[in-house]
Amino acid sequence: MKPITLLLILSFIFSAKAIARNTDQTIIDLNDRQRSIVAISAFTANGDLTNLKQALNDALTTGLTINEIKEELIHISAYCGFPRSLNGINTFSTVLTERKSKGITDKEGKAASKVAGSDKYQTGKKVLESLTGRPEASPKTGYAAFVPAIDTLLKEHLFNDIFTREVLTNKERELITIAALISLGGVESQLSGHFGICLYLGFTNKELGQVLSLIETKVGKKEADEGRRVLAKVTALKN
Repeated sequence: MKPITLLLILSFIFSAKAIARNTDQTIIDLNDRQRSIVAISAFTANGDLTNLKQALNDALTTGLTINEIKEELIHISAYCGFPRSLNGINTFSTVLTERKSKGITDKEGKAASKVAGSDKYQTGKKVLESLTGRPEASPKTGYAAFVPAIDTLLKEHLFNDIFTREVLTNKERELITIAALISLGGVESQLSGHFGICLYLGFTNKELGQVLSLIETKVGKKEADEGRRVLAKVTALKN
């Protein structure tokens, strides 16, 4: 075989391998910390405690602290309910006990701060506006006008009591949120809003697509495809 022909064949082989690698690396831009956050949220939201247990072990090995994981499990209660959150917390307690029995010492990490704001509603309102990048509509419309009490609970509990605890960044909290909502399904309106927040906070369409790819492997294609459909709508509105 002529040298030039051999070089062309080898070049083709290496190029094909490079393409295959790039095709497989659908979540390469998400770092290990972010992938762990997504996995914990997804498994907690859909009640898959067996895979959650492994995800929690992986997260601790990756470097998430005990308090960061606790904070994620607290945050997720606002989106998938206390039962799922409490099951996740109990699973995490079991994981820590098992790791301690094996002589593994995990980093405790920074503790949550005290809840900020003497006027919880106004503080929560400001937090929400910082996430969306726009002032709240006035007068109230939709659910907030129909059931004002739920608007108060959202501002005071979710956006004040939870978001002001620190430990996790707002970007990480939104990553938790979209992973939970995609995994739950049937919440297109809320997922659409939080995709918008993610884009405003600096996530790229590619990164959000990688979250969906990870959800597909962890939860299912149906949930991921529905999430892709919602993201496509949000992206189209912003372009």
